[in-house]
Amino acid sequence: MMPATKAAQSGSPVAEVVTLPRPVPTVLALGAFLKNTICLAHGSEALVSPDVGNLETIDAVRAFDETATRLLEIAGGLPAALAHDLHPDFHSTRWAEAFAAGMGVDAVAVQHHHAHVASVMAEHGIDGPTLGLALDGFGLGPGNEAWGGELLLVGADGYRRLGHLATLAQPGGDRAAREPWRMGAAALFALGRGDEIAARWAGIGGADVITRMLRQNVNCPRTSSCGRLFDAACGLLGVKPIATFEGEAPMELERMAGHPTTDPSGWRLRDGVLDLLPLLDRLPGMTAEEGAGLFHGTLAAALTQWALAAAEATGVRRVALAGGCFFNAVLTASVVDGLRERGLEPLQPIRLKPGDTAISLGQAWAVAMARS
Repeated sequence: MMPATKAAQSGSPVAEVVTLPRPVPTVLALGAFLKNTICLAHGSEALVSPDVGNLETIDAVRAFDETATRLLEIAGGLPAALAHDLHPDFHSTRWAEAFAAGMGVDAVAVQHHHAHVASVMAEHGIDGPTLGLALDGFGLGPGNEAWGGELLLVGADGYRRLGHLATLAQPGGDRAAREPWRMGAAALFALGRGDEIAARWAGIGGADVITRMLRQNVNCPRTSSCGRLFDAACGLLGVKPIATFEGEAPMELERMAGHPTTDPSGWRLRDGVLDLLPLLDRLPGMTAEEGAGLFHGTLAAALTQWALAAAEATGVRRVALAGGCFFNAVLTASVVDGLRERGLEPLQPIRLKPGDTAISLGQAWAVAMARS
């Protein structure tokens, strides 16, 4: 009996069934911290659970434990391996390590953005070398770095980081994700315009403190996150400088970007690092609508050139688009069009979404590719 049939008969919650291109060893993948799903890859199918929530609440943790147990029952035996995020402090990681130690199976850490790209590959039935633009808010890198704007080459043997967005300081750490003005301040500081910070955000308490933090490099971890790049643009344009939830300001910026425009001098590309500081330097003083259009159009053009350079260097022509930033329809359409115009093949999610609910599928496929 196939797992999907067993799942239906058992009443186990399965949101999606993805057909894999070949039979694989059984892998249980434990997903991301936010918008967690769990995936069972077994035979030629991958069963992806519904979103159990963010693994920071008791209810979500309980739902996670119950879902993992039910999927193991559907597997009908021990998996060949468990796949989990690279971050050591997630409940999913601890669950995987504890289960693996107790049952004598392997627990394999899969880097967050590797999983993002692999999820798109799984949906398209691909296990050969694939370029991937993985753009989101945060994922832990192998050296404990904050990643989120990554250009990867992914295949059955793992992944290689070909490049990343130029890093920006993140004043106050995670707090900057809900206060985009902080990322705007970080951009001004990186541009050598730090003396403008206090006056530009004079109405926000602590602007002078942020300037000192940046100058002294105190609690300002660096990030390559595309989500934080969006926040920097929002901060510079005055779009929801203090948001009520992460992603609120970029969503508003997208709504304003009715007519994307491109500044060909708005980025620099060197040794795989894509630097958008020239674009950010133009935003102060622009209207929010003008800036939104310029930001979206220039970012899309820069990403397209970045992928094209990687394609020419590697000979790989397909490019997976993954990560929460690709919920942005304006950015996605522009990147897809740009890649096709240059003879590249953009790969988008089919039934799953580009965000973290697809991470478990990517984890499962990354481990399964390496073992089959």
